[in-house]
Amino acid sequence: MPKPATQRPKLPSVGRLGLVDAPARDRLDRLGWNTDEYVELLWSLSRAPDADAALLTMVRLADELGDGWDELNQALLKDKPLRGRLFSVLGGSVALGDHLVARPQSWHLLAGAGTLPGAAQLRDEFVAVAQSTSDTRSVQASLRALYRDRLLVLAGLDLAPTVENEPVLEFSTVGAHLSDLADAALAAALAVATATVCGADTPAPRLAVIAMGKCGARELNYVSDVDVIFVGETADAITARVAGEMMRFASDTFFEVDAALRPEGKRGQLVRTLESHIAYYERWAKTWEFQALLKARAAVGDAELGAQYIAAILPMVWTACEREDFVPDVQAMRRRVEELVPAGVRSRELKLGTGGLRDVEFAVQLLQLVHGRNDESLHVASTVDALAALGSGGYVGRDDAANMTASYEFLRLLEHRLQLQRLKRTHLLPEDDDEEAMRWLARAAHIRPDGRHDAAGVLREELKRQSMRVSRLHAKLFYQPLLESVGNQGFDVMSTDAAERQLAALGYEGPQSALTHLAALSSEGGRRGQVQKVLLPTLLDWLSDTPDPDAGLLSYRRISEELGDLRWYLSTLRDEGAVAKRLMRVLGTSAYVPDLLMRAPEVIQLYADGPQGPKLLEVDPDSVARALVASAARHADPARAIAAARTLRRRELARVASADLLGMLDVTDVCQALTSIWVAVLQCALDAVIRDRSPQGGPPARIAVIGMGRLGGGELGYGSDADVMFVCEPMPGVEESAAVRWSVGVAEQVRSLLGMPSSDPPLEVDANLRPEGRNGPLVRTLSSYEAYYAQWAQPWEVQALLRAHKVAGDAELGERFLRTIDKTRYPEGGISPETVQEIRRIKARVDAERLPRGADPNTHTKLGRGGLADVEWTVQLLQLRFADKIPALHNTSTLQTLNAIGAAELIAEGDVDQLRQAWLTATRARNALVLVRGKPTDQLPGPGRQLNAVALAAGWADGDGGEFLDNYLRVTRRAKAVVRKVFGD
Repeated sequence: MPKPATQRPKLPSVGRLGLVDAPARDRLDRLGWNTDEYVELLWSLSRAPDADAALLTMVRLADELGDGWDELNQALLKDKPLRGRLFSVLGGSVALGDHLVARPQSWHLLAGAGTLPGAAQLRDEFVAVAQSTSDTRSVQASLRALYRDRLLVLAGLDLAPTVENEPVLEFSTVGAHLSDLADAALAAALAVATATVCGADTPAPRLAVIAMGKCGARELNYVSDVDVIFVGETADAITARVAGEMMRFASDTFFEVDAALRPEGKRGQLVRTLESHIAYYERWAKTWEFQALLKARAAVGDAELGAQYIAAILPMVWTACEREDFVPDVQAMRRRVEELVPAGVRSRELKLGTGGLRDVEFAVQLLQLVHGRNDESLHVASTVDALAALGSGGYVGRDDAANMTASYEFLRLLEHRLQLQRLKRTHLLPEDDDEEAMRWLARAAHIRPDGRHDAAGVLREELKRQSMRVSRLHAKLFYQPLLESVGNQGFDVMSTDAAERQLAALGYEGPQSALTHLAALSSEGGRRGQVQKVLLPTLLDWLSDTPDPDAGLLSYRRISEELGDLRWYLSTLRDEGAVAKRLMRVLGTSAYVPDLLMRAPEVIQLYADGPQGPKLLEVDPDSVARALVASAARHADPARAIAAARTLRRRELARVASADLLGMLDVTDVCQALTSIWVAVLQCALDAVIRDRSPQGGPPARIAVIGMGRLGGGELGYGSDADVMFVCEPMPGVEESAAVRWSVGVAEQVRSLLGMPSSDPPLEVDANLRPEGRNGPLVRTLSSYEAYYAQWAQPWEVQALLRAHKVAGDAELGERFLRTIDKTRYPEGGISPETVQEIRRIKARVDAERLPRGADPNTHTKLGRGGLADVEWTVQLLQLRFADKIPALHNTSTLQTLNAIGAAELIAEGDVDQLRQAWLTATRARNALVLVRGKPTDQLPGPGRQLNAVALAAGWADGDGGEFLDNYLRVTRRAKAVVRKVFGD
């Protein structure tokens, strides 16, 4: 039944008012708010972000006001906007509550119409206070109080809830007013500094203060450093002292003033003349400095000098994208931003986290730099204004610009609320399990329950949605207009010239070809074309962060055309973000893997994460090897058997190379996996040929394949051949000549079938390390090998035997062969001094003659200074000298033998480590060269895109080719010193 008109509303309980502190009722009693006439006031209190904090501060404020409390109390009963502003401030900002208690009469500032003073009024007000007395301490206290008063007014209007019929200030209004307030504070600080330094007798220097960053763009935070640059008519000591005193006074009174964006940063002069600024930016400035200058604005000081600075510098900003180092600088800046955020707080970072404020600002500024030279409408400083201009110009989709603006303003709103709480600079959201802090933030941001979640739950969902939207739009901002331009959709599409310019700035060296690929991919009909249009903006963004996005895009087009009929392909890329991102990194780095993936597409599915981690690592190389041999065994025809083996090898190569490029495998794991697959191929080829060539009574001989070189050491790389020797033994009753003849036919057919041309990486079987080299028989019996090595073995042949290991064929025969050669490769008493001298002579000859013409001896991974050959020769020399006394040296692996050398203290442990690091570094580099170039090579390229790709493929996380090369040269130089020490004994 409706209440009578004369009946007063019932006083609500403290619980319904959101008051949870135990003393809440007592506090209401102290204020006299425990009667029915205060019901509406109490409901206003309940809408404060933290009603308990607001009530506690009201009690403190009442105590400070004393007799003046009745005036405020009555005003709160009558003035609905006043109580909305006051309670919102007290519940939203502990710091401003403390300020109000310290200056209780400042509550009057929240009453009335609630308008904000203009920039000129603010400046006049602050400067007047600055000039009111010569007592610096008194001026400082008055200015600090005035600044907080003005923050109080702004916060009252900004925080007031909508249910009080108070307009919530637009983000742009808040940022602009804070910037005007900062300008006024800087003007006051400049006045104080000038008076302090110059006094009444010395003329004030002409000094312009250029606002940078958010202040320069008039989108300042409540709490932020204010970035400035000083421009003086002269750069003398007086001018520098005024600038320094201004910074000190402003930092002590208002906010931190930072001049680190000046030329040469903190190491540079605090004040430069206009001419000095121009000279620096013309000759020395980096890309990030021009990006910072997008927001430059003459704020205070000499207006004419400030205007001259802006007029001289800004034209350079709009040509910065034509600088030679623009693209690598931009890519480095993107990586640096990501690295600045500790992993533990990335999900809480509003500014630098994924999908955060910096993502928006970086994207917008880059697009401005790219297109600003040709379009003056983009010459705006504010992020919101720039997004609107980019949308109007067709550089960004209109809907995307609107959505990005909304997300940006939402994230900035939360940033403002977090900073207002204690007037501390912060960008960190509360811990997710801090329910009270999340609830406070939601209420401060005017977020209410939605029926399914409380306010904190709604905030969490909204944060997730906004972060995902920013991440998605971050890529779309760059690439969606490009797709529209090649599809000729709508009126406001980007021109071809603009599209090419944007692609070039994003790292594509062949923008015309890239547009052709985009047109081909996005113009496919039906479902494929639609999915590609959804995928491409994100894929292109990921590709742009790879060493060779042009090659990556071409490879993606080729793979998409080849696999387009496989329904899982595009669906997997669409639904599995990890798969798509990893694929783009592989395609933009490697020329080796794309061809493999086209013929082994199922490997792409292994790019996904499984329960135990990446599926690429769930495959056991030994299991693959057994499956390869078993698969080939099902075919009677040797050609078909080897074709089956090639299929499984192709798949395994694609898996291993992909995992390697993605940083999932150590170099030793790669070498072992590649050796395993090579051994399995040899085994299945040998089995298939023996089955095919054996007479009805069975094979006339047993055959074993002995691995030599890196195959014998279990250290094969992507570009390695299989160095082998064949040994046979006649079956009982078979003449040796017939057995050998049959075995030679088997060996020749194995080599021929494996070496047949193919689109896969080659399978070359090299038997040139056999006795007498190419002139010797391809296959020998065990007794023939024994006789040869006993009588004719040359030092280089003995050295080669150090890496001999059985890899395929008859295991028992292979084992007997190894026992037979042990007395040759590990001679009792070690090798003679003459043999040592001969090995040193051969090594010197190799160093002098075998390096290819035109190769750089410092960066040739195999034969260069401190490269693989140097390390392996050093290890083998030590084996030949000491293996008879140290059984642990009876090992074909370079790394394992190095460990044994260290354990036996044959050389210093530090020297062992230098050799180990050089071998690992050179092996990584050699493998990376094949992955990047798609074919075997040993020479590192010079500085540039290809070296960056090699660095990334070799595990250099940021793909910095210069740092990678410096490290390679340093490691190999140290190893060479050890090599000289050992060979100089």
